[in-house]
Amino acid sequence: MSTWSAQEIRNHRAAAGRLIRIKDEVFSYLGATKDATEYSTHRFIMKKYEENGLVSDYDLTIAAFGKNTANVHHFPGKRTAKRLKPGDLVMIDIWARLAKPRSPFADITWMGYRGDRIPASVQKIFDLVKKARERSLKYIERELRQGRLPVGARVDAAARALIARAGFGKRFLHNTGHILGFKSPHGDGGGFVRHNRHRIEKNIAYTIEPGIYLKDRFGVRSEIDFYVDDNMKLVVTTDIQDEIISI
Repeated sequence: MSTWSAQEIRNHRAAAGRLIRIKDEVFSYLGATKDATEYSTHRFIMKKYEENGLVSDYDLTIAAFGKNTANVHHFPGKRTAKRLKPGDLVMIDIWARLAKPRSPFADITWMGYRGDRIPASVQKIFDLVKKARERSLKYIERELRQGRLPVGARVDAAARALIARAGFGKRFLHNTGHILGFKSPHGDGGGFVRHNRHRIEKNIAYTIEPGIYLKDRFGVRSEIDFYVDDNMKLVVTTDIQDEIISI
């Protein structure tokens, strides 16, 4: 696995910036559209990819409302898509790259809520996921200050241990993060998984994306992208969600 060139990093950062803008447009669309469905949201996102010079690996996005947010990978179908209604939690997971050669992916997940008052049960889980995300970031920064590139398994453990202590360890259903690739959002090589004893690489972007999924109720995930530069500094290339977006 070779590190990315300066141009490849710029291409990743450009894609990340465009995804953040699309994310904002998606939540505006949901707020302004009376009969929005998961599928219409998916099609809206795909149109925005095209308008912004982005491509993805497949004609897929994750747009989940209500109980469907508890499905880690909910790809809405046209006939089965849920319609957005008051009281629905919303999960938007989007990934794309610039439509040009040697362009790595960016990949983000954001949460919204249709209504003015977010239920305490939802806020509690969001706060846990946010703390787990921050715990992994702080671990990475601490290692970098000591002159060490962090070990993948320990980045995973930083998030997973916090969620487990809160009693939701069995509901964290995927890895804490992955390398970003050129052909798909999941690149080759170990990410933030339990058994990856390799250290992360400089100048390659990764995701951090802890999540909690309560079966038949709802799920929450927060996903950001980052890389470590030549000066051993952590560079976050996406916005970081601190509050659920009210729709």
